Amino acid sequence: MARRERVMRMSVEQPLWRALTAYRVLTMLYAVGLFATAYDEYDHAGIAIVYYCVLFVWTLATLPRVQSAVACTKRFLAVDLAIALTGIVLTPLAANDQHIQSGGPTLPSIWTAGSVLAYAIKGGWRWAAFASTPVAAANLIERGAPARDTVHNVILVWVASIAIGYVVEVARASERTLARALEIEAATRERERLARDIHDGVLQVLAMVQRRGAVLGGEAAELGRMAGEQEVALRTLVSGGLVPVSRASENAAEGAVVRAVDEPSYDEDAPVDLRALLAPYAAAKVSFAEPGAPVLLPAPAAKELAAAVGAALDNVHKHAGEHARAWILVEDEPDEVVVTVRDDGPGIPEGRLAQAEGEGRLGVALSIRGRLRELGGSAELISIAGQGTEVELKVPKDAKARHR
Repeated sequence: MARRERVMRMSVEQPLWRALTAYRVLTMLYAVGLFATAYDEYDHAGIAIVYYCVLFVWTLATLPRVQSAVACTKRFLAVDLAIALTGIVLTPLAANDQHIQSGGPTLPSIWTAGSVLAYAIKGGWRWAAFASTPVAAANLIERGAPARDTVHNVILVWVASIAIGYVVEVARASERTLARALEIEAATRERERLARDIHDGVLQVLAMVQRRGAVLGGEAAELGRMAGEQEVALRTLVSGGLVPVSRASENAAEGAVVRAVDEPSYDEDAPVDLRALLAPYAAAKVSFAEPGAPVLLPAPAAKELAAAVGAALDNVHKHAGEHARAWILVEDEPDEVVVTVRDDGPGIPEGRLAQAEGEGRLGVALSIRGRLRELGGSAELISIAGQGTEVELKVPKDAKARHR
């Protein structure tokens, strides 16, 4: 089955835009309701009625403008803030002195905060500070003097908008960091998967061609030499890593975008018998011991475990010598499945595995331990010089291979 592209979007900004959209509608209705309940405090109610008609039409007509950062343009923000400021300075013309001196609400009331918050979400705390300043000045002009309640409201809007703008900036930076982390993780998993497949196939063939060519001599020796060079180059490529998957966002308002590739899916609801996957490994020099009952594992986990066993046997054939024997033992425990691969070869010298990994020979690191790590299990290798090597593979029964 062909692999498919999977797109993951992360955005804490979009919920803020949706909340702002609802806030503008509710605060517009709230401002109209305040005017209706205090109608007697307005000497020139016609001014207020005209302003509220404009505010009503503007708020509903511009709802699409406050649904994303892309739609919320600088021109819209400027006009929106101008409407809020106009309502504040018109308040003394519409309301009587008692309304002003008692600290009554301005015509737009708390709707003004929506304009400032739009600046904060769009451009961060600097834009919020820029929008809050004229609002503070307009409120002081409307009141005529820096009264305590006016100063309190001004400072509240100022601090709140700047804080929200700062939070938005931090959230955007966090999204980029998370997107990069997921991108690296996806690239790493893809690299390890390719490395396992290459080690299980191409590298083994190249190594065999090199050895057989050296034995045959002549033109075959030259072919073996070329195969050896290609093996070294391929190992360097695998151990050095691949180019990370690209990350791009068609719409910045939708947050960070990470593109990953899903491998072919398996039917995880249909467990398979691990014995059937391991039985083909049995041969004249490989003994296979299995339980009498089926050893069931999820299909992806069973496939990866069988591949790890195959990688362990490849190491036996390659390093233990032609006459070495190997044994595969399968144990079905209550919570996990344990597969042991043992040989009677010369064993692995101390420090050899670390040296091999440094040289780009990743058979144990990726083909065995990497697979078991993906399954949430473990791979323990015990080797004593002159007494052979034993690889113990443990996989929990609820394991699922994680294909990213």
